[in-house]
Amino acid sequence: CDVQECSGGHPEWHIQGDVLPYIDGSCIFTTMDGAAHRIDGTWDLLIAHPPCTYLSNAGARHLWKGHVLNQERYEKGLEGKAFFMRFWNANCPRICVENPVPSRIYGLPRYTQAIQPYEYGHPYSKRTCLWLKNLLPLQPTNIVEPIGTWCPSGSYSYKHGAKHKGIFTKDRAKNRSKTFLGIAQAMAQQWGVKTEKTPAPAATGNGGMGK
Repeated sequence: CDVQECSGGHPEWHIQGDVLPYIDGSCIFTTMDGAAHRIDGTWDLLIAHPPCTYLSNAGARHLWKGHVLNQERYEKGLEGKAFFMRFWNANCPRICVENPVPSRIYGLPRYTQAIQPYEYGHPYSKRTCLWLKNLLPLQPTNIVEPIGTWCPSGSYSYKHGAKHKGIFTKDRAKNRSKTFLGIAQAMAQQWGVKTEKTPAPAATGNGGMGK
């Protein structure tokens, strides 16, 4: 479910619109192929990717102008935290919320684990945190050597050599929001079982996909 149209070629799997009316289950919705669906009770599993623009530790430097707090940005961060917590407190037995390392000023719950794309077959570094409820930590499936940083910040790119500048320094927000296929496959195969806290066999994968 996203406010944007699907980009993976499966409109039958995509709901376009505000996600909040649907996350607790017991809802009726229409996917982008025009088909209507009904969910009775809760979903089996919720995997959420809330926006990180104002919550990420990478953007913490924008919170201050000298020694003065940027009140507008701080309030947007509080709105981002409220949206994040709506997923974390959803009425669902199994929950994963994904985000970068958060700024401590917002006091988010402690994340469960941090993963990297190069642990799932993609030769890039992009530290990503997972907050988990009733799910075992995601296990690496195909560890490879990273060749660069995925979508690094402008300041990072400026200070580092060509090898370490990373991939996609333009359109960072869009490219950085993509979920790597290897990570998505690991989530599906390790968590896509009904038995609580029982992981399925791991998978390998290459390429990238949208949320």
